[in-house]
This record gives sequence, structure tokens and C-alpha cells, in this order.
Amino acid sequence: MPLCVILACSVLSSAQAQTATPAASSSATDEIAKYRQMLADGNPAELWEMRGQELWQKKLGPNQQSLEQCDLGKGPGVTKGAYAELPRYFKDTNKVMDLEQRLMHCRMNLQGLTREQAIKTPFGSAGNPSDIEALVSFLTAESRGMKLAISTKHPAEKQAYEIGKKIFYYRAGSHDFACASCHSADGQRIRLQDLPNLNNKENAQAAYSTWPAYRVSQGEVRTMQHRLNDCFRQQRFPVPDYASDTITALTMFLAKSADGAVMNAPALKR
Repeated sequence: MPLCVILACSVLSSAQAQTATPAASSSATDEIAKYRQMLADGNPAELWEMRGQELWQKKLGPNQQSLEQCDLGKGPGVTKGAYAELPRYFKDTNKVMDLEQRLMHCRMNLQGLTREQAIKTPFGSAGNPSDIEALVSFLTAESRGMKLAISTKHPAEKQAYEIGKKIFYYRAGSHDFACASCHSADGQRIRLQDLPNLNNKENAQAAYSTWPAYRVSQGEVRTMQHRLNDCFRQQRFPVPDYASDTITALTMFLAKSADGAVMNAPALKR
């Protein structure tokens, strides 16, 4: 029996779930879906989106510049559909960047912030809001309803995808875990939460297209960076530095696996 089943958050295989309490499992999943639907019409993430738009347009930093000339890949200041094509290769930095890396780059180069200032409070908490989470919320919403179109044509994009794939399947740490331990088989769960099989394109699309998301349990919008950092923590791996190339590569693999999905983020999660 895989260690994921024994140790990773009370995961059940599909066979075990059928042997145990299939009716209860189905009922719990249905109730969670109903709960999300009840809250969906008033997603608090809208508050983050509005604040993010204000921050995008506000002149800040030593240069007293807004981010309205930040190039997210579709030209300076173009926000519509930009997130649906990230991560991607940027010629000006000669590297593949995800949204949070690119925002850090623009805040430093346009607004004149130091790296420390640009990544200050990447993850918000009660009474300590994150500018980054607000900006990501706004920019993600600018791709709502659009299809993911992730390129791997440039050699650097292809390389990032392959590195991300290796990270996804790499097993190590005190529990001998990998991302794939919980996300490469059907019918696995963590407590009452279904774990999507990300090798299944439909599952990968449903999962990726709904991040970032407002986490009801945390009262905050959480970005993909936060989601992946938390996965590393749960695997008992060292948590990567914020906006690291490691996270960008893994994001590239997940985004490409979900290619063609219609974006519906920021969404709502438990």
C-alpha cells in the first residue's frame, strides 16, 4: 500500500472508498458542491479584484509609477487574456516567468522597488493584507471566460515544462512523497476533499482553471504560488523561495496539462 494512502492526509483509493462507505463519500462530495454553489454568487474575491485594480493603476515606489505599462506578454498595459497565456518566455529577461514573477519584475523595474519591497507580504493574513494577492486576483479575473493557451514552442518554455514534470513525479523527503502521490490516481481523497487526478486532462483543467481562489477556511485569496508552497510543506519538503524558478516550472507543467480550459478564477474553495 503506498505511503500516500497510509500517511498523506487519510487518502482513500477508489477501491477502498467503494469497500468502505461509497454512499457517505458521495453524499459528502455533493454537500461540499452545494455549499460552494450557495456562496458562489457572492465570492469575496471580488474585493481583492477591486483592490488589485486600484493598485495596478496607482503610482507607487521611488519612481512614482503605476503598473499600467507592465508587459505581461501581450504588450505594455494589456491585461485582458494575459493570465491565460502564463507562464511564458519573456525576451527582456530571457526566462520563463509566471504571473507572480512577472509582477515582481515590473514592480522593481517600473516602480523602482527593491526585491524585498516587491515581494513584501506575499501571503496575506488578518489585518495584514497582501498587495500581491490583490494584484493577482485582478489580473486573473481579466482572463475569466478565456481559454488557457500555454505555449511550449520556445526552447525555454519546453525546458520549464520538462523540469516541472520531473518535479511533479519526484519522490523524496521523510514521507517519500511526490505531487503525484496524491494527484496521479482516480478516487483519492483528503478527509472530505476529492484529490483530482492531474494526469486526467478534464481533472487538470477543472483544478487549474479555478486558482487563485478565495479560501473560506482562511478568509483570504490564495494564489497558485501559495497553493504549491503549501503542497511542498505537506510533503515535508523545504518550501521554495517566493517566486522561484522551481514554482514557475511546476506551474508551467500544470498549466500545460490544463491547456484549453476556460478560466473561472478567482474561484471559491473550502
